[in-house]
Formats: sequence, structure tokens, C-alpha cells
Amino acid sequence: MSEDHQIDEQRKQPHHHHHHHHRKHIFRNVVLTIVGVLVLAGVVFAGISWKNLSNMTTGMYQSSGADKSRNANSVLKNKKPVSILLLGTDTGDLGRDYKGRTDTMIIMTLNPKTGKTTMTSIPRDMYVNLPDYPQYSPAKINAAYAFGGVKESINVVQKEFKIPIDYYVLVNMGGMKKAIDQVGGVDVTSPLTFSYNGSSFTEGKKQHMNGETALNFSRMRHQDPQGDYGRQERQRLVITALLRKSISYKTVLNKAFLNSISKQSKTDLTFSQMTKLALNYRGASKTVKSDYVKGTGKMISGQSFQMVSTNERQTTSNNVRDNLGLKRVQIGD
Repeated sequence: MSEDHQIDEQRKQPHHHHHHHHRKHIFRNVVLTIVGVLVLAGVVFAGISWKNLSNMTTGMYQSSGADKSRNANSVLKNKKPVSILLLGTDTGDLGRDYKGRTDTMIIMTLNPKTGKTTMTSIPRDMYVNLPDYPQYSPAKINAAYAFGGVKESINVVQKEFKIPIDYYVLVNMGGMKKAIDQVGGVDVTSPLTFSYNGSSFTEGKKQHMNGETALNFSRMRHQDPQGDYGRQERQRLVITALLRKSISYKTVLNKAFLNSISKQSKTDLTFSQMTKLALNYRGASKTVKSDYVKGTGKMISGQSFQMVSTNERQTTSNNVRDNLGLKRVQIGD
């Protein structure tokens, strides 16, 4: 299939695992905020009535239609370790007909018993065969969403890594611009110096960003020595900053603000499941480990893919299954 013109070429250098222990607080915030605030959006805010919150989250609910490999509801009910696929798109508006691709795919596991959370980023250019679209395979893993929505994204991740995906959360970065402007901008410290689309950023310098600037900050890819992995890290910084600001900002009690956040998110967690997650899984963020699936760049038919070896898929599968308290299984070639 022809490459979407907005998708840049992936760098052809191999990427390696990174363990950001010194950034543990960032990931703790991401877990508490993405799962605890973005998804739950206002349980923590006394000014929001339970009914308003329930109505708002109902608008976020969308079944994945995927063949889940286990009963996710009983997992939550029994406070067992849970897995959530975090998907980030950048289409400008989730309501548009064109689905776009998932720029960001993160497998998140929360284990309340061990107090450990893992976040494993998947390279968006990973070479895969799409389970339900053999006619468009091989393809990049981010095309799963363009062809088959969340359902195909979950199916391909379950198949490639032999892991269960219990729930998903889809966040639209493009639509976050409005939410950032509504809270009066966000403060973010750039991990590197670069200019993009008329915005400039300096390494180690905290900068106040409006919606447009924050999107430029989170979209740049070519000038980052870590390529796509660096871009994913910057997206996480922006989402974290937005949610931190949301908590302290007066207008968070404003229904319009919460509605704009909820319009940019979809999940197959019901309101009651979100409540269980917020109450029973907070302890899972004591230790947060961030990791990447390592790939090696390869050009095939004029497209740049990340080739992920069987060994690497096995390592990822083992790590995820370990934190879910599941027995390890052998990955096929």
C-alpha cells in the first residue's frame, strides 16, 4: 500500500532498550494521569457530580470488537494484574472519517500485588502481518488502526507478542491542542534543542507552550537522535504536563473542558470499570518501568520498516507476561 505522506521515514539505525529509572516520576505521573485522570477525568474533582462524570465517560466508551484472549472483566473484578493498550493518533479530530494511523502504541501492565507497572513502546514501523487483512500484509503495525481500527490494533499486538490485551485507551494528540489552550498552555522541559514548524526548543529549559507549540514539540521526529522513540517520549511529556495543569487549574471543574478532553479519548472501560481501576490499582505505580521493543531498520519496496526479531518479541512477551503473573509461552517465528 502507498505510504501516507504525513508519515516520515523511520531512521535506519538499530534502537536499544532504555530503562529511564531517573525519569520514574514522569512515568508514575503518566500512569496516574492517563489511567487515573484522562480516562477517569474527574473522580478526583469534588466539583464534578458523579452523574456528570458518568455521562461524560459514557461518551468515551467504545467497544473494541477484538477477540480478547481472556475475560477482562473478571480480571478487574478479582484485582488481578491488568493490561491496557495505549494508542495515540494524530488526526486532528477523532470524529473524522479518516482514521489515520497510531503514532504511539504502548503496552501497559499494572500489577497491584507487586506494586509494579510496565510501559512498553512498540515501534510504529514494526514489520507485521495483519491477522484480518492478509491482502494488505506485510504492513507497518501502525497501519492496523487505519485498516481495522482498535480491533485490528489489539489483534495484531496479541498475535505478535502472545499476550492478552484486556482494555485499550485511545488518545488523539491532534485534538489535544484545544484542551491545552483551554488550560492556558502547559510548561514542559525539552530533552533536546531543536526547531520545528516555527517553534524553537532548548535542551533542559522549561518552556511555556500553547497548543500549537506543544503539538510542534511532540511531532518532530527527524532531528531526534532517538527518532520515533524520542518523539513518543515528548508526547508523553506533553500529556503529563496537560494533565498536571488540569488537576490544579480552576476550569477543570468546567464541564466544557472535561468534555473536550473526553472527546479526544476512546476506551472500552465502562464507568464502573474505571472506578475499580482507580480505587484498586493505584498501588501498581510504586515502581514504573519503561521499555522499548527494539527494531532494526530495513528498506522493503521503498518503505522503511523496523524488523523485530523473534528473540526480541520473546523478551517483550516474557516481560509483559511476568508482570501479569502469567506463565511464559513460546513465540513462533
